[in-house]
Amino acid sequence: MNHDKTLLNIAAKSDATVLLLGESGAGKEVAARFIHENSPRTSGPFVALNCGAISNGLTESILEGHTKGAFTGATESRLGVVRSANKGTLFLDEIGELPFETQCKLLRILQEHTVMPLGSSQNIPVDFRLICATNRELKNEILAGRFRQDLFFRLNVFPIKIEPLRNREDFEEIAQNLWQEFSQELLDKNEISLLKKQPWPGNVRQLKNILQRYFLLKPYDKSLSEILEEEALYCNDFICEKEFVQNMLFENQRRYKSSPDWNLICNELSKNKGNRSITAQKLGISRGSLNYQIKKHES
Repeated sequence: MNHDKTLLNIAAKSDATVLLLGESGAGKEVAARFIHENSPRTSGPFVALNCGAISNGLTESILEGHTKGAFTGATESRLGVVRSANKGTLFLDEIGELPFETQCKLLRILQEHTVMPLGSSQNIPVDFRLICATNRELKNEILAGRFRQDLFFRLNVFPIKIEPLRNREDFEEIAQNLWQEFSQELLDKNEISLLKKQPWPGNVRQLKNILQRYFLLKPYDKSLSEILEEEALYCNDFICEKEFVQNMLFENQRRYKSSPDWNLICNELSKNKGNRSITAQKLGISRGSLNYQIKKHES
């Protein structure tokens, strides 16, 4: 059994808060589900929330729920994700993306194991187990003032580093399991050997995409090596472009010091199709700072 799986099994036997660390696409949600399914809470719900995909103004309601009529548009009561995970597991993915002002609310929920829905004046006890995940270095986020130190110590009870795919001892098992989602046959030794030689910057997510593409194109005499060569060319272009963008952003930070120019913010938002989390990351600022700039210039 590899190191990751050993720690996951240990975590599953306890009710401790788990912090999953690792690159994007490395399988952190899969690991969270493994912990839940092998824990005493397996008969309870597994509720997942991507903290980077929720609007700043809705975070409190999404976490703690709301009563009917609590605000305009609240036509019915909602439990929120914390109460929805009662007797089960709450998985907060990309915890480093949680808005700073909301981190205090999460800290209170964890300390008291209660929620206070919007529109209510009473705390409601909740029995849930928390698993969080991030691809960010939270200690750096603390130093940058984007993440609360007290919340970090609440979350960092049982940290587990999920190794990137290129370093996994069980690579063949992962590849075969993914392949069997598309085919009833197994990959042969040559195919596994070809896959093992790849760097997999996109980790498990990228491997699954490649295998699905191979399954679809194999009947048309498209070889796995051809698909991998095409993928390598694309990834090399992407990596070069990423390095160029990072260098450009470093220069912008040097020039603009406190905050990026509004035109630069608009250009980045346009490039990223309005995705604020990605835009903030590329600009080297917090999502809260980006939201502030947007409100400031749009008001």
